[in-house]
Amino acid sequence: MASETLFTSGQKAKTFCGENRGHNEIQQGKSQSTLSCSCEGHDKSTSKSINGSTSSRECSHNENHLGNHSGASLNAKFSQLDGCSGSVVDRSLSEVRTVTNAYEKACLHEEHEGCDACSAQVQKHTKQQRNSTLQDLYFQADYDDDEDDDSDWEPVSPFVIKKWFCTNCTMPNFDDVCHCEVCGEDRECQFLRLDPIKSNIGQESQMAIESDAVHSYQDSYPTTRTAIGFDERMLLHAEVEMKSHPHPERPDRLRSIASSLAAAGIYPGKCFAIPAREITQEELLRVHSLEHIESVYHTRLMLASYFTSDTYANEHSSCAARLAAGLCADLARSIFSGSSKNGFALVRPPGHHAGVRQAMGFCLHNNAAVAAIAAQNAGAKKVLIVDWDVHHGNGTQEIFDGNKSVLYISLHRHENGRFYPGTGAVDEVGTMDAEGFSVNIPWSCGGVGDNDYIYAFQHVVLPIALEFAPDITIVSAGFDAARGDPLGCCDVTPVGYAQMTQMLTGLSQGKLLVILEGGYNLRSISSSATAVVKVLLGENPSCEMSNVMPSKAAVQTILQVLKVQMKYWPILKPSYMVLQSQWGLVASDNSCIF
Repeated sequence: MASETLFTSGQKAKTFCGENRGHNEIQQGKSQSTLSCSCEGHDKSTSKSINGSTSSRECSHNENHLGNHSGASLNAKFSQLDGCSGSVVDRSLSEVRTVTNAYEKACLHEEHEGCDACSAQVQKHTKQQRNSTLQDLYFQADYDDDEDDDSDWEPVSPFVIKKWFCTNCTMPNFDDVCHCEVCGEDRECQFLRLDPIKSNIGQESQMAIESDAVHSYQDSYPTTRTAIGFDERMLLHAEVEMKSHPHPERPDRLRSIASSLAAAGIYPGKCFAIPAREITQEELLRVHSLEHIESVYHTRLMLASYFTSDTYANEHSSCAARLAAGLCADLARSIFSGSSKNGFALVRPPGHHAGVRQAMGFCLHNNAAVAAIAAQNAGAKKVLIVDWDVHHGNGTQEIFDGNKSVLYISLHRHENGRFYPGTGAVDEVGTMDAEGFSVNIPWSCGGVGDNDYIYAFQHVVLPIALEFAPDITIVSAGFDAARGDPLGCCDVTPVGYAQMTQMLTGLSQGKLLVILEGGYNLRSISSSATAVVKVLLGENPSCEMSNVMPSKAAVQTILQVLKVQMKYWPILKPSYMVLQSQWGLVASDNSCIF
């Protein structure tokens, strides 16, 4: 009953509802206080002693009132309590029959054996307990709370689950676990315990990179013209609102990659930095609507805001997004013009989910799309965008849907639309007269690895790209398909990313721009990004290409892609026929097996 107030033993309530506290009919004495009542068939009142100070109780007929009546009857004032057909009347203390504790008159035998008085009292006590309600038992003076641990009457302590969040991948773990169950990182690791903003990322690194793909270059390594785009102000874009789980898209992503490049002696040293600038509104209007541009810009006036439940912004986010887009645009122009051979954009927030009118998936402005338009403004007629982020770049595909001058190829987890963002099916090929200029390779399962991606490059990506003959190639390089990533749950290694980069360097006379997108395991993204930059600098990855064995699920996906795309790219037909003859039986089985 909502109005009941119960206390622990030793401080038991004298009433059942708040209204009863003001009742002036309760008679209080030195050792007892009584409640008298009168109703049809009951002319006597009872009282019980509680810890030497007797709390008044209703007569035995009121047991039915407590057990059967609604809470409203309990809330009636004692001075107005209705009986069966009578009403409360005042009675003097002499008219009240006081019931004392039967054990006070019992014999003092140690075991009460053979004593008729004791036996009779025990029988009476048992009968009273059998006929009493839970409330009656609770208010008995000799009732022990510990005998009946009823959670309805005793307060329940909240059950607290202690957990810690991995510094490397942000995933939660139980308090008794010493290593992250997602990425295996030690709980007490000192990975990336850097200052909030380092004045020079070329200072001595404060982290150790544990990867075979990362090692220092020899001094005799030839100097190349690889450009790096980076600005420390992009570190200020961060989620302000404190939540129970750290946001995976965090400033530490850039810090980890920058520290890895410094530890490998790559940057500063082997690469050169281009000046950072905020992109102009006129440049953004070639990609986004004015409403979207203004919505991002207005976050400068807000301490914290959200475009979607997972896409945050603070007062620095607009500047960071414009810096990222500006760096990508300038890198694309520099590479196409020949001022740089190739480049790597170490930028955030990422961009490939940002569409014409919306920010989503951690993305505010579409950096790859801005870079493609900038390259075309610099003279490039055809631009290839390869997106190997584990999520489909729905924003990039939307922006260039119907545009034959930009070929978009994406390799991503799809799982029949169940994996975020749900777009990027095989039959999404472009619209109008640009059909075939959107090529989607949608994995049906997680767990795809190096062999699957390289096999897709060999049979789908490279044949179409060579036929398209781009003037510049842009990579939306999300590293969330890397081994150990908490969101991607795939198995691509730094060597795999290096090999894919190497395969793309043969296109567009080596004019290649790699733009950071996703990736949320700090060790994975730092080692993978470093492996990619090393290829840009001219190092050949150690990967055997002659005997690549993909998974069954990957073969099924690739055959589906070839079947759809060979209508637009006839060069794919021979490859489809060969693979169909080799893997036909496998392709007919829709199960996902690796």
